[in-house]
Amino acid sequence: MLWLRGMLVAVAASAALTEVSAQEPIPYGPPITLAQARKVMAAAEAKAEAEKWPVAITIVDGSGHLVLFQRLDNTQLGSIEVSLQKAKTSALFRRSTRVFEEGLEKGGVNLRVLKLPEALPIEGGLPIIVDGKVIGAIGVSGVQATQDGEVAAAGLTSLK
Repeated sequence: MLWLRGMLVAVAASAALTEVSAQEPIPYGPPITLAQARKVMAAAEAKAEAEKWPVAITIVDGSGHLVLFQRLDNTQLGSIEVSLQKAKTSALFRRSTRVFEEGLEKGGVNLRVLKLPEALPIEGGLPIIVDGKVIGAIGVSGVQATQDGEVAAAGLTSLK
């Protein structure tokens, strides 16, 4: 019966995501390496420190499993789990968490996103894409969602 539940969740997720974003899914690639994750983390941390933003930064592989985590001094403790959830959302659904947030702003059928398991519709999570494939994701939490997004985006610049 678990397989049936999984299939129903996948169908519901697919239907909700169709409304949220009509883009073609990006394929998964090999998991992010520790060296790549360290580069992303260093760039994200540099942005956060330059702005004096106390944030939690999480990097996961394509399946949403933790690869690297860092909490800057004075970061609120609640941001630890939020950064992980943002990263997992981006990895598992292969898109920015901002896409979900924007979908919710439109309302209507997009409100189904609120019932998707592992989906956190708050800006600050981005998939890490190398050679056109998702290898992981970064999630940031601790300041305003738009600022979290800036820190996450800064991390991605390290792999270009």
